[in-house]
Amino acid sequence: MKDDRAWMQLAIREARKGLGRTSPNPCVGAVVVKNNRLIATGYHHKAGTPHAEVHALRAAGAKARGATIYVTLEPCNHTGRTPPCTQAILASGIQRVVVGMLDPNPLVAGGGCKILAAQGLEVMQGVLVEECRSLNRPFSKHVTTGLPWVIMKAGMSLDGRLALASGQCAWITNEQSRRQVHRLRDRVDAILIGSGTALCDDPALTTRLPGRRGRDPLRVILDTALRLPPTSRMLQQTSSASTWIFCGPDADVKRAEALVAAGAVIKQVKLDDAGQLDLAAVLCELGRAQLTSILVEGGSRVHGAFLLANLVDEVNIFVAPIFLGSDGVPLLNTLGLQKVADAPRVSTTRVRRFGNDVLIEGLIEKK
Repeated sequence: MKDDRAWMQLAIREARKGLGRTSPNPCVGAVVVKNNRLIATGYHHKAGTPHAEVHALRAAGAKARGATIYVTLEPCNHTGRTPPCTQAILASGIQRVVVGMLDPNPLVAGGGCKILAAQGLEVMQGVLVEECRSLNRPFSKHVTTGLPWVIMKAGMSLDGRLALASGQCAWITNEQSRRQVHRLRDRVDAILIGSGTALCDDPALTTRLPGRRGRDPLRVILDTALRLPPTSRMLQQTSSASTWIFCGPDADVKRAEALVAAGAVIKQVKLDDAGQLDLAAVLCELGRAQLTSILVEGGSRVHGAFLLANLVDEVNIFVAPIFLGSDGVPLLNTLGLQKVADAPRVSTTRVRRFGNDVLIEGLIEKK
């Protein structure tokens, strides 16, 4: 129904208020409607706090009796850190429940809707389902595989270069694009870079938004031999987030001790057949820590390694109207492709302009 779609769109807008704040839980929005009039809204603020349905029903109070509740994600029917939302819905007197998407969590997986329908409530599923799914791709992947959602982010020239051959650290993209990058950082659980980028740029890897808003994600550095010095900027700043450095099993113990003394957390993982850090092992460790989304910011070797291992889920590529030449630093190192059919392919979901820059967003087609 047309009205159902409109009210679910409002629930989606509510859910977006929790982006970057609810991990490892999903972002969920809820709207209570009666006689086609808005009664109350709510969204999930943070893991361990009341879910969206509870916020909306508390705001609605007695007006919820006989009303419809629109929820972007199927109400839970299990007890975790909070009671089941199905109980709150049944106790409120709600008569109709409209759900965007079923919960991929095996603990729910359609059970919430079944319980509500069994108690005589009218239940409708699948309203704006794709829009609802796009909100929670990180949650859906993590809850079904234990792995985080991987976003590859880069800013490049029109000829696909990240920087000049000299390694000169200078912005390629404009200020509007850089603000968008910080909005991205604000919504993910971790930022990941390689040791080469860390040594060349000495980045802060923090979230810097106007008005001191924003949340710093966990900083992750891939540093097989622990080349990063303890004096690195990311270890000498005030930040609410930690810095994890992944190294190989034979990394120097004294280097590790110096980095730990500077505030880093050292994580040893196995090496792959090429003698590089096993990226699947890195993602498993991050997933076990309940991190559901990772922003991979480079550089070339890291981007190429993640793509080659088929570990990238999404891309955010900023393209600036500039040429840097074939001797510049490429977006990717070699992928060793023998035919075009084997190339990683992106299904573009959105193209946006930030001043004269263009942002291409898309999902990697999984093989």
